[in-house]
Amino acid sequence: MAFSAITAGNHARFICFSGGSSRSFSRSEVSVRFPLPGLRNRKPLTIRLAAAPATASEGIKPAISLTDSALKHLDKMRSDRKEDLCLRIGVKQGGCSGMSYTMEFEDRANARPDDAVIEYNGFIIVCDPKSLLFVFGMQLDYSDALIGGGFNFKNPNATQTCGCGKSFAADM
Repeated sequence: MAFSAITAGNHARFICFSGGSSRSFSRSEVSVRFPLPGLRNRKPLTIRLAAAPATASEGIKPAISLTDSALKHLDKMRSDRKEDLCLRIGVKQGGCSGMSYTMEFEDRANARPDDAVIEYNGFIIVCDPKSLLFVFGMQLDYSDALIGGGFNFKNPNATQTCGCGKSFAADM
């Protein structure tokens, strides 16, 4: 017996497949009970499925996010070039901790088909799939402080970071 669930809005449709036939349930809660062959004197297996609507506060966070100060500074840098550019964020081998971050502006037309394209408040970020494994959930911040200023990478995947903050190590 196999189950499939299809959700649309606040409703869920559960489909139960058994021996070539199927039953469809469209309630928010479904309970299915069936005996297990070969198990004598045992209670039948009961599967209970429930669907709960997602609330607006449970929005999906972007793979890479920008703070307001980083977004403002990147917008300024991009407008100075007067071109339709996106920000490519990546990771390469090297640096004090083993891997280092890369960031550069590039023409949007140069984005590869397998790149992850992240739109953050109208700003486009692209990242290759291999790098995305290491920077997923990262937040890019910017500070104009005289000491320690510049871009700061807050990476939840980093197990170790360099003092400069531009390189990191991650266990994958």
